[in-house]
Amino acid sequence: MVLQDLGRRINAAVSDLTRSNSLDEKAFDDMLKEICAALLSADVNVRLVQSLRKSIKTTVHFSSLPPAVNKKRMIQKAVFDHLVALVNPHAEPFRPKKGRSNVIMMVGLQGAGKTTTCTKLARHYQMRGLRTALVCADTFRAGAFDQLKQNAIKAKIPYYGSLTQTDPVVVAADGVAQFKKERFDVIIVDTSGRHKQEADLFEEMTQIQTAVNPNQTILVLDSTIGQAAEVQSSAFKATADFGAIIITKTDGHAAGGGAISAVAATHTPIIFLGTGEHMMDLERFEPKAFVQKLLGMGDIAGLVEHVQAITQDSASIKETYKHITAGIYTLRDFRENISSIMKMGPLSKLSGMIPGLSNMTAGLDDEDGSLKLRRMIYLFDSMTAAELDSDGKIFVDQPSRIVRVACGSGTSVREVEDLLSQHRMMAGMAKKVGGQRKQMQRAQNMLKGGNKEQQMAAMQKRMASMGGAGAAGGMPGGIPNMGEMAKMMQMLQGPGSEGMPNLGGMDIQSMMSRMGGLMGGGGGGGGGGGRGRGR
Repeated sequence: MVLQDLGRRINAAVSDLTRSNSLDEKAFDDMLKEICAALLSADVNVRLVQSLRKSIKTTVHFSSLPPAVNKKRMIQKAVFDHLVALVNPHAEPFRPKKGRSNVIMMVGLQGAGKTTTCTKLARHYQMRGLRTALVCADTFRAGAFDQLKQNAIKAKIPYYGSLTQTDPVVVAADGVAQFKKERFDVIIVDTSGRHKQEADLFEEMTQIQTAVNPNQTILVLDSTIGQAAEVQSSAFKATADFGAIIITKTDGHAAGGGAISAVAATHTPIIFLGTGEHMMDLERFEPKAFVQKLLGMGDIAGLVEHVQAITQDSASIKETYKHITAGIYTLRDFRENISSIMKMGPLSKLSGMIPGLSNMTAGLDDEDGSLKLRRMIYLFDSMTAAELDSDGKIFVDQPSRIVRVACGSGTSVREVEDLLSQHRMMAGMAKKVGGQRKQMQRAQNMLKGGNKEQQMAAMQKRMASMGGAGAAGGMPGGIPNMGEMAKMMQMLQGPGSEGMPNLGGMDIQSMMSRMGGLMGGGGGGGGGGGRGRGR
């Protein structure tokens, strides 16, 4: 994945230094050289790299540090802060507001992925409650309107374009006027690709901008552009004065550092990263979260948002969550959980969001993992409705069903048995969750009215009977007691630790509810174990 090697090299350089027994100025200089070499090989502009190195050395000033200072901690913080500064232009991007028409115009080079990005962006805002629409003002490229039309229909987004009108200014103006009249919240205008040598097309771009008067112009940059990113982005900035950047094709193997150079050259924020070809493959860009992922610190807030986007309108996930809270877990619930995991993207994408996991999964193959999950779906698809809605005991009572499912899915009897075994494990967990939920409801009911002290004592007695707290003072299954859970909630909602993500007072109850439907993902984790065995 783009920038993955960069992150690995920087992370290794910092880790080697902090693990070193003899932390001296030579080791510090070696670390800086390795970080700079990694940035240069990733196509980051040489002036930026020199400036970064000088800033880190000035901040740390190794030779004059007093003995009592924690040098390792100080170096880690300096590297983190300066990498954040490298990709952070300290400029706030435009944010569309509901209840008024927000026009967004997309510009960029040919082949940067503007049309696909337009649909991704429209879907992003649509899933957040904004009425969105697309206007195709690319009358130059053959098939541009057909591509936008197909994407818009697939994403269920209204669109406007013309197969007969060749003037993009007219098409853009008419489309925006129509959707403004219909009171759409976000209107995204797709335009033709162009580069700074094409003076006529640059003039056309300014005419479209004048005609639609966008609230924001976004430059779409291909991550493979390399060192040319700075020159091209500066030319677009001078002509169209864009206010944000979206970097596409970050799932490839390009260096990608040129796009970072464009941020410094134009003092314009990156707002999204395109991470694949599917409509969901658009990640919000946050400088701190980006550097945290580079350094293997993870991006928990990004993971939560990713899960929220997937489970937003899924009736099946909501039904699965109801089942789990009631202590029920059918094979159909298991299938829905596996499907949700597959929608979340490849292992490499998720591992970057979870602290420490990117290092553990560095050698794992996304293709093997996705194949394992697909084979599990084949097994489910070969089951009857009665089997899917059962608790799995039907296969124990009638073993011939296992052979039939294996033959129908083109898999082995062993794979069917493994799947049923994983399901039994998850069903046992769901039963525990259901039982604990009932105990909690009883405890809450006891607190309504009456003597609070007596009720609290009774609740504590009931909680102790639930878990046989003993010395550990915990609930069954390793679930922490109420005091520990309260501390965990406070930690999540309080200020983030240095260099780690801060959820900023997020509604934890809502987050847990949304992620509840993916509890079977833990079972998928069991499947993940199967993945490891498969290799």
